[in-house]
Amino acid sequence: MPFGFRNPNETAYVGGKKHFVDVIKSSAPPGVLIWKQPEEDFNANSTLIVNPGEQAIFVDGGQIVQVFSNGTYKLQTQNYPFISRLRNMLSGGISRYNCFVYFVRDAQSQEIRWGTPAPLNVRDPVLLVNTKLGANGSYKYQIVDAALFLTKLVGGNTNSMNQNELVENYFANQFQMKIRSVLTAQLKNWPEELLGLESEIERFSEMIQPALNEAFQEYGLRMCQFSIASITIMDDEYRDRVEKAMADKGVMNILGDRWAQQQAVNILDHVATNPGGAGSGAAMGAGMGMGIGAGSAFASIAQQAFQPMTQQPLQQPYVQPSGRFTSAPAPAPAAQPAPAADDPLAVLGKLKKLLDAGLISEQEYNDKKREVLSRL
Repeated sequence: MPFGFRNPNETAYVGGKKHFVDVIKSSAPPGVLIWKQPEEDFNANSTLIVNPGEQAIFVDGGQIVQVFSNGTYKLQTQNYPFISRLRNMLSGGISRYNCFVYFVRDAQSQEIRWGTPAPLNVRDPVLLVNTKLGANGSYKYQIVDAALFLTKLVGGNTNSMNQNELVENYFANQFQMKIRSVLTAQLKNWPEELLGLESEIERFSEMIQPALNEAFQEYGLRMCQFSIASITIMDDEYRDRVEKAMADKGVMNILGDRWAQQQAVNILDHVATNPGGAGSGAAMGAGMGMGIGAGSAFASIAQQAFQPMTQQPLQQPYVQPSGRFTSAPAPAPAAQPAPAADDPLAVLGKLKKLLDAGLISEQEYNDKKREVLSRL
Protein backbone atom coordinates (compact mmCIF):
# COMPACT_ATOMS: atom_id res chain seq x y z
CA MET A 1 0.00 0.00 0.00
CA PRO A 2 1.47 3.43 -0.89
CA PHE A 3 3.29 5.20 1.93
CA GLY A 4 0.99 8.20 1.60
CA PHE A 5 -1.80 6.22 3.20
CA ARG A 6 0.28 5.58 6.29
CA ASN A 7 0.37 7.71 9.42
CA PRO A 8 3.88 9.21 9.73
CA ASN A 9 3.80 8.13 13.40
CA GLU A 10 4.16 4.53 12.23
CA THR A 11 7.92 5.01 11.91
CA ALA A 12 8.13 4.71 15.71
CA TYR A 13 6.87 1.14 15.62
CA VAL A 14 9.01 -1.97 15.33
CA GLY A 15 9.97 -2.37 11.67
CA GLY A 16 8.75 1.16 10.88
CA LYS A 17 5.06 0.29 10.60
CA LYS A 18 2.03 -0.64 12.69
CA HIS A 19 0.99 -4.22 13.08
CA PHE A 20 -2.37 -5.83 13.48
CA VAL A 21 -1.74 -5.83 17.24
CA ASP A 22 1.14 -3.94 18.85
CA VAL A 23 2.63 -4.07 22.35
CA ILE A 24 2.91 -0.68 24.02
CA LYS A 25 5.35 -0.45 26.92
CA SER A 26 7.59 2.29 28.26
CA SER A 27 10.86 2.97 26.49
CA ALA A 28 11.76 5.89 28.77
CA PRO A 29 15.43 6.31 29.75
CA PRO A 30 16.36 6.10 33.45
CA GLY A 31 15.48 9.04 35.69
CA VAL A 32 12.54 10.23 33.57
CA LEU A 33 9.47 11.33 35.49
CA ILE A 34 6.92 11.46 32.65
CA TRP A 35 7.35 10.01 29.15
CA LYS A 36 5.14 10.15 26.08
CA GLN A 37 5.47 6.83 24.29
CA PRO A 38 6.36 7.54 20.62
CA GLU A 39 4.05 4.85 19.16
CA GLU A 40 0.77 6.70 18.54
CA ASP A 41 -2.54 5.83 16.85
CA PHE A 42 -2.15 2.13 17.59
CA ASN A 43 -4.85 -0.30 16.54
CA ALA A 44 -7.68 -1.57 18.68
CA ASN A 45 -6.86 -4.49 20.98
CA SER A 46 -3.19 -3.52 21.21
CA THR A 47 -1.55 -4.65 24.44
CA LEU A 48 -0.44 -2.17 27.13
CA ILE A 49 2.17 -3.31 29.65
CA VAL A 50 2.68 -1.16 32.78
CA ASN A 51 5.68 -2.03 34.94
CA PRO A 52 5.90 -1.68 38.74
CA GLY A 53 6.65 1.84 39.95
CA GLU A 54 4.82 3.53 37.07
CA GLN A 55 1.36 4.42 35.84
CA ALA A 56 0.07 4.73 32.26
CA ILE A 57 -2.34 7.43 31.08
CA PHE A 58 -4.33 6.37 27.99
CA VAL A 59 -5.39 9.40 25.92
CA ASP A 60 -7.83 8.85 23.03
CA GLY A 61 -9.25 11.68 20.95
CA GLY A 62 -7.84 14.33 23.30
CA GLN A 63 -9.49 12.83 26.41
CA ILE A 64 -7.98 10.85 29.28
CA VAL A 65 -9.78 7.52 28.97
CA GLN A 66 -8.18 5.72 31.87
CA VAL A 67 -5.13 5.64 34.17
CA PHE A 68 -3.59 2.17 34.53
CA SER A 69 -1.45 0.85 37.37
CA ASN A 70 1.06 -1.94 36.87
CA GLY A 71 -0.26 -4.88 34.86
CA THR A 72 -1.20 -5.94 31.29
CA TYR A 73 -4.25 -4.51 29.45
CA LYS A 74 -6.06 -4.54 26.07
CA LEU A 75 -6.67 -1.08 24.64
CA GLN A 76 -9.87 -0.35 22.72
CA THR A 77 -9.51 2.41 20.14
CA GLN A 78 -11.34 3.57 17.01
CA ASN A 79 -8.36 2.58 14.86
CA TYR A 80 -8.63 -0.68 12.92
CA PRO A 81 -6.14 -2.20 10.48
CA PHE A 82 -6.64 -1.26 6.83
CA ILE A 83 -9.77 0.80 7.54
CA SER A 84 -7.73 3.42 9.39
CA ARG A 85 -5.38 3.74 6.41
CA LEU A 86 -8.26 4.32 4.04
CA ARG A 87 -9.49 7.05 6.35
CA ASN A 88 -6.02 8.58 6.42
CA MET A 89 -6.19 9.14 2.66
CA LEU A 90 -8.53 12.07 3.26
CA SER A 91 -6.32 13.71 5.90
CA GLY A 92 -2.89 13.47 4.26
CA GLY A 93 -1.89 10.36 6.16
CA ILE A 94 -2.72 11.78 9.62
CA SER A 95 -5.08 9.65 11.68
CA ARG A 96 -8.38 11.28 12.61
CA TYR A 97 -8.54 9.05 15.67
CA ASN A 98 -5.43 10.02 17.60
CA CYS A 99 -4.44 7.99 20.66
CA PHE A 100 -1.27 7.72 22.69
CA VAL A 101 0.04 6.75 26.15
CA TYR A 102 1.94 8.67 28.82
CA PHE A 103 4.04 6.66 31.26
CA VAL A 104 4.42 8.37 34.65
CA ARG A 105 6.81 7.24 37.37
CA ASP A 106 4.90 6.95 40.66
CA ALA A 107 7.78 5.56 42.74
CA GLN A 108 9.57 7.99 45.02
CA SER A 109 12.04 10.25 43.28
CA GLN A 110 15.76 10.07 43.76
CA GLU A 111 17.25 12.30 46.44
CA ILE A 112 17.30 15.86 45.09
CA ARG A 113 19.66 18.34 46.70
CA TRP A 114 18.78 21.92 47.62
CA GLY A 115 20.65 24.89 49.07
CA THR A 116 20.01 28.54 49.88
CA PRO A 117 21.35 30.65 46.99
CA ALA A 118 21.55 33.73 49.22
CA PRO A 119 22.42 33.82 52.96
CA LEU A 120 19.81 34.11 55.71
CA ASN A 121 20.37 37.24 57.82
CA VAL A 122 19.64 36.78 61.53
CA ARG A 123 20.87 38.40 64.74
CA ASP A 124 22.86 36.29 67.16
CA PRO A 125 21.04 36.68 70.52
CA VAL A 126 24.28 36.24 72.49
CA LEU A 127 26.84 38.20 70.47
CA LEU A 128 24.16 40.69 69.31
CA VAL A 129 25.65 40.86 65.81
CA ASN A 130 24.04 40.33 62.42
CA THR A 131 24.99 36.86 61.19
CA LYS A 132 24.76 35.27 57.74
CA LEU A 133 23.67 31.63 57.62
CA GLY A 134 23.66 29.11 54.79
CA ALA A 135 21.56 25.94 54.71
CA ASN A 136 21.45 22.87 52.47
CA GLY A 137 19.90 19.43 52.36
CA SER A 138 17.78 17.15 50.17
CA TYR A 139 14.22 15.97 49.55
CA LYS A 140 12.19 13.28 47.78
CA TYR A 141 8.73 13.52 46.20
CA GLN A 142 6.19 11.25 44.53
CA ILE A 143 3.36 11.50 41.98
CA VAL A 144 0.13 10.34 43.64
CA ASP A 145 -2.39 11.49 40.99
CA ALA A 146 -0.99 11.01 37.48
CA ALA A 147 -4.01 12.47 35.66
CA LEU A 148 -4.03 15.64 37.78
CA PHE A 149 -0.28 15.98 37.34
CA LEU A 150 -0.58 15.75 33.56
CA THR A 151 -3.57 18.04 33.10
CA LYS A 152 -2.77 20.76 35.65
CA LEU A 153 1.01 20.99 35.56
CA VAL A 154 2.68 19.30 32.58
CA GLY A 155 0.17 19.55 29.73
CA GLY A 156 -0.20 17.37 26.66
CA ASN A 157 2.55 19.08 24.64
CA THR A 158 5.36 17.73 26.84
CA ASN A 159 7.13 14.64 25.58
CA SER A 160 9.32 14.00 28.64
CA MET A 161 10.61 15.51 31.88
CA ASN A 162 13.18 14.25 34.36
CA GLN A 163 12.96 14.50 38.13
CA ASN A 164 15.20 17.53 38.58
CA GLU A 165 13.53 19.53 35.80
CA LEU A 166 10.18 19.37 37.59
CA VAL A 167 11.37 21.40 40.59
CA GLU A 168 13.72 23.63 38.60
CA ASN A 169 11.03 24.60 36.07
CA TYR A 170 7.95 24.80 38.29
CA PHE A 171 8.80 25.08 42.00
CA ALA A 172 12.32 26.49 42.51
CA ASN A 173 11.38 29.99 43.72
CA GLN A 174 8.34 28.79 45.63
CA PHE A 175 10.42 26.22 47.50
CA GLN A 176 13.12 28.76 48.38
CA MET A 177 10.50 31.20 49.66
CA LYS A 178 8.91 28.63 51.97
CA ILE A 179 12.24 27.27 53.26
CA ARG A 180 13.56 30.76 54.04
CA SER A 181 10.27 31.84 55.59
CA VAL A 182 10.07 28.94 58.05
CA LEU A 183 13.77 29.05 58.98
CA THR A 184 13.83 32.81 59.50
CA ALA A 185 10.72 32.69 61.68
CA GLN A 186 12.28 30.01 63.89
CA LEU A 187 15.68 31.69 64.13
CA LYS A 188 14.10 35.02 65.01
CA ASN A 189 13.09 33.58 68.40
CA TRP A 190 16.20 31.43 68.90
CA PRO A 191 17.26 32.03 72.54
CA GLU A 192 20.85 30.72 72.45
CA GLU A 193 24.05 31.34 70.55
CA LEU A 194 23.73 30.40 66.88
CA LEU A 195 26.58 27.89 67.17
CA GLY A 196 24.08 25.40 68.61
CA LEU A 197 21.64 25.54 65.70
CA GLU A 198 22.46 22.14 64.22
CA SER A 199 21.00 20.42 67.25
CA GLU A 200 17.56 21.47 65.94
CA ILE A 201 17.84 20.69 62.22
CA GLU A 202 15.58 17.63 62.51
CA ARG A 203 12.82 19.72 64.10
CA PHE A 204 13.25 22.45 61.47
CA SER A 205 13.00 19.83 58.72
CA GLU A 206 9.73 18.51 60.12
CA MET A 207 8.32 22.05 60.11
CA ILE A 208 9.34 22.82 56.53
CA GLN A 209 8.01 19.62 54.92
CA PRO A 210 4.28 20.44 55.39
CA ALA A 211 4.83 23.91 53.91
CA LEU A 212 6.34 22.39 50.77
CA ASN A 213 3.54 19.82 50.61
CA GLU A 214 1.04 22.65 50.27
CA ALA A 215 2.72 23.69 47.03
CA PHE A 216 2.73 20.09 45.73
CA GLN A 217 -0.73 18.80 46.59
CA GLU A 218 -2.77 20.76 44.07
CA TYR A 219 -0.72 19.24 41.25
CA GLY A 220 -1.03 15.58 42.28
CA LEU A 221 2.36 15.45 44.01
CA ARG A 222 3.46 14.62 47.55
CA MET A 223 6.61 15.57 49.45
CA CYS A 224 7.84 12.26 50.88
CA GLN A 225 10.88 13.45 52.75
CA PHE A 226 12.60 16.76 53.44
CA SER A 227 15.83 17.08 55.38
CA ILE A 228 18.33 19.77 56.34
CA ALA A 229 21.89 18.45 56.16
CA SER A 230 23.57 21.48 57.77
CA ILE A 231 23.14 25.09 58.80
CA THR A 232 26.48 26.91 58.66
CA ILE A 233 27.65 30.32 59.82
CA MET A 234 29.22 32.08 56.86
CA ASP A 235 32.46 34.06 57.14
CA ASP A 236 31.93 37.60 58.38
CA GLU A 237 34.73 39.97 59.41
CA TYR A 238 32.74 41.83 62.06
CA ARG A 239 31.49 38.64 63.71
CA ASP A 240 35.02 37.21 63.69
CA ARG A 241 36.30 40.30 65.52
CA VAL A 242 33.59 40.01 68.16
CA GLU A 243 34.32 36.31 68.69
CA LYS A 244 38.06 37.02 69.02
CA ALA A 245 37.39 39.76 71.56
CA MET A 246 35.25 37.40 73.63
CA ALA A 247 37.95 34.72 73.43
CA ASP A 248 40.59 37.21 74.63
CA LYS A 249 38.33 38.21 77.49
CA GLY A 250 37.93 34.57 78.49
CA VAL A 251 41.71 34.06 78.47
CA MET A 252 42.20 37.21 80.55
CA ASN A 253 39.68 36.00 83.11
CA ILE A 254 41.47 32.64 83.39
CA LEU A 255 45.07 33.94 83.53
CA GLY A 256 44.39 36.95 85.72
CA ASP A 257 47.62 38.95 86.25
CA ARG A 258 49.59 36.62 84.00
CA TRP A 259 47.48 37.73 81.00
CA ALA A 260 49.43 41.01 80.77
CA GLN A 261 52.69 39.05 80.95
CA GLN A 262 51.58 36.81 78.08
CA GLN A 263 50.61 39.84 75.98
CA ALA A 264 54.06 41.31 76.60
CA VAL A 265 55.66 38.12 75.29
CA ASN A 266 53.51 38.27 72.16
CA ILE A 267 54.51 41.89 71.49
CA LEU A 268 58.22 41.25 71.90
CA ASP A 269 58.06 38.11 69.75
CA HIS A 270 56.32 40.08 67.01
CA VAL A 271 59.01 42.78 67.14
CA ALA A 272 61.76 40.18 66.86
CA THR A 273 60.22 38.12 64.07
CA ASN A 274 58.74 40.89 61.89
CA PRO A 275 61.62 43.27 61.17
CA GLY A 276 60.59 44.40 57.69
CA GLY A 277 59.97 43.27 54.11
CA ALA A 278 61.35 39.83 53.22
CA GLY A 279 64.01 39.52 50.59
CA SER A 280 65.93 42.72 51.37
CA GLY A 281 68.93 42.51 53.69
CA ALA A 282 68.96 46.28 54.16
CA ALA A 283 65.30 46.30 55.03
CA MET A 284 65.88 43.43 57.45
CA GLY A 285 68.64 45.30 59.17
CA ALA A 286 66.61 48.49 59.34
CA GLY A 287 63.63 46.62 60.72
CA MET A 288 65.71 44.87 63.33
CA GLY A 289 67.39 48.09 64.25
CA MET A 290 64.02 49.67 64.78
CA GLY A 291 62.97 46.68 66.90
CA ILE A 292 66.16 46.85 69.01
CA GLY A 293 65.91 50.63 69.23
CA ALA A 294 62.45 50.28 70.65
CA GLY A 295 63.97 48.48 73.64
CA SER A 296 63.72 51.55 75.84
CA ALA A 297 60.07 51.96 74.92
CA PHE A 298 59.41 48.33 75.81
CA ALA A 299 61.58 48.33 78.94
CA SER A 300 58.69 47.96 81.30
CA ILE A 301 57.08 45.33 79.05
CA ALA A 302 60.30 43.32 78.85
CA GLN A 303 60.76 43.49 82.60
CA GLN A 304 57.20 42.25 83.10
CA ALA A 305 57.52 39.53 80.46
CA PHE A 306 60.94 38.08 81.19
CA GLN A 307 61.05 38.19 84.94
CA PRO A 308 59.00 35.64 86.84
CA MET A 309 56.44 36.94 89.23
CA THR A 310 58.06 37.09 92.69
CA GLN A 311 56.43 36.26 95.95
CA GLN A 312 57.48 37.57 99.32
CA PRO A 313 58.83 34.76 101.53
CA LEU A 314 56.92 33.98 104.67
CA GLN A 315 58.29 35.90 107.63
CA GLN A 316 60.07 33.50 110.02
CA PRO A 317 60.77 34.12 113.69
CA TYR A 318 64.33 35.29 114.43
CA VAL A 319 66.17 34.25 117.58
CA GLN A 320 68.43 36.93 119.05
CA PRO A 321 71.53 35.96 121.00
CA SER A 322 69.60 36.80 124.14
CA GLY A 323 67.21 34.00 123.29
CA ARG A 324 64.22 36.35 122.71
CA PHE A 325 62.06 35.93 119.59
CA THR A 326 61.54 38.86 117.28
CA SER A 327 60.64 39.47 113.63
CA ALA A 328 63.08 38.43 110.93
CA PRO A 329 65.20 41.14 109.41
CA ALA A 330 63.97 42.80 106.22
CA PRO A 331 64.25 40.54 103.14
CA ALA A 332 67.16 40.99 100.80
CA PRO A 333 66.55 43.30 97.83
CA ALA A 334 65.12 41.69 94.70
CA ALA A 335 67.52 40.21 92.19
CA GLN A 336 68.75 42.57 89.53
CA PRO A 337 67.59 42.08 85.93
CA ALA A 338 69.62 39.73 83.80
CA PRO A 339 72.57 41.32 82.07
CA ALA A 340 72.03 42.66 78.59
CA ALA A 341 73.73 39.64 77.07
CA ASP A 342 70.90 37.46 78.36
CA ASP A 343 68.10 39.87 77.49
CA PRO A 344 65.59 37.74 75.52
CA LEU A 345 64.83 40.62 73.18
CA ALA A 346 68.48 41.00 72.27
CA VAL A 347 68.88 37.24 71.87
CA LEU A 348 65.87 36.98 69.59
CA GLY A 349 67.11 39.96 67.59
CA LYS A 350 70.51 38.39 67.05
CA LEU A 351 68.95 35.09 66.07
CA LYS A 352 66.79 36.85 63.46
CA LYS A 353 69.84 38.59 62.01
CA LEU A 354 71.63 35.25 61.72
CA LEU A 355 68.61 33.76 59.98
CA ASP A 356 68.35 36.68 57.52
CA ALA A 357 72.05 36.41 56.77
CA GLY A 358 71.66 32.72 55.98
CA LEU A 359 74.04 31.67 58.78
CA ILE A 360 71.45 29.45 60.47
CA SER A 361 68.51 27.48 59.14
CA GLU A 362 64.84 28.15 59.76
CA GLN A 363 64.69 25.02 61.95
CA GLU A 364 67.65 26.19 64.04
CA TYR A 365 66.07 29.61 64.46
CA ASN A 366 62.76 28.16 65.62
CA ASP A 367 64.50 25.79 68.06
CA LYS A 368 66.52 28.62 69.63
CA LYS A 369 63.50 30.92 69.80
CA ARG A 370 61.52 28.18 71.54
CA GLU A 371 64.39 27.70 73.98
CA VAL A 372 64.52 31.44 74.82
CA LEU A 373 60.76 31.68 75.33
CA SER A 374 60.72 28.54 77.46
CA ARG A 375 62.86 30.31 80.05
CA LEU A 376 60.15 32.90 80.72
